[in-house]
Amino acid sequence: MLFDVDRGELACIFGEDRLASLPATAFPPDAADTEGARLLRTVGVPTGTLFLRDPDEDSGRLALVQEVVDAEEFEDAPEDAGGWPVIGWLLNAHLALDPGSGTVHAFDPDEETAHVLHTDVSSLVQVTLRFQRLLDEFTFSGADADGEAEFERLEREVERIRQETDGIDPLPFRDEDTLWSVVGEEIAAGQRFRGDSPGARSLYG
Repeated sequence: MLFDVDRGELACIFGEDRLASLPATAFPPDAADTEGARLLRTVGVPTGTLFLRDPDEDSGRLALVQEVVDAEEFEDAPEDAGGWPVIGWLLNAHLALDPGSGTVHAFDPDEETAHVLHTDVSSLVQVTLRFQRLLDEFTFSGADADGEAEFERLEREVERIRQETDGIDPLPFRDEDTLWSVVGEEIAAGQRFRGDSPGARSLYG
């Protein structure tokens, strides 16, 4: 694992009711025993920005890439990508786990592009944790504060997450067009704050 991720830590931050996970039976046999599947089963991810895909009600399995998109039409999609399990989605892209390498790929049906987004699932969990925690805990100083300075402070927090991630896994923020780069820009602009968070109450009253 690139990052040390622990369910106890996530539960302390977000509470058990905010964590989503996937059962081992949801994965195809060649993926069920991989480290990525284990992390999604035992650690999970906080909900809010990233969503895990629900297994099929009848089969109990996750959909495969070939069942949600035509992988052959996707630019840069590996030849075997059609058989990968789709573990979730971020913005408008399906996220799939490559059981062989452990990498997480993003399939954008609008752009018909496929890109590797994370070196492993621990990176996916860590970036989700950091952004979701920022959205939950960031507080604007109030009506008397300098609005421009407050957003500069928020932007610095987003940049800190980028830099700390990039030092270990350069993929999530490798350029300004990655999904996480877009999410970071939205957060820095004051978007994505939940209605019951301190940031949302400061922004929206």
